[in-house]
Amino acid sequence: MEEGKRQRQVAGVIQQEMNDIFNRLGLNMINGGMVSISSVKVTPDLLEARIYLSLFKVNDVAATMKKIDSKAWEIKKELAERIKHQLRRIPVLHYFQDDTLEHVFKMEELFKQINTGKNPAENKE
Repeated sequence: MEEGKRQRQVAGVIQQEMNDIFNRLGLNMINGGMVSISSVKVTPDLLEARIYLSLFKVNDVAATMKKIDSKAWEIKKELAERIKHQLRRIPVLHYFQDDTLEHVFKMEELFKQINTGKNPAENKE
């Protein structure tokens, strides 16, 4: 089902505010790796928000996600303070790892391996 205009607006506001909150709380750099919010998806009833985190060069992903979960109450409290005049109810926040960066790096590695190997068309000549 297609995302509605209001869902996109709320997701955009939440993503912008969450980026500011992560910067303020020092959650954008954890264990020598960079954490950023790649996207936010909001349910049609605006009661749940899925926050997708992009983890770059993070050594221990599980520990990083655990640290973010441990700060979840503080994050939600600050988000509520920032968007209380725009929403009636603050959505429940769920954090997920966005692994598209990993897929991109794997694909690039595969392409490098293919390009360094001989092209199948060259073998026919």
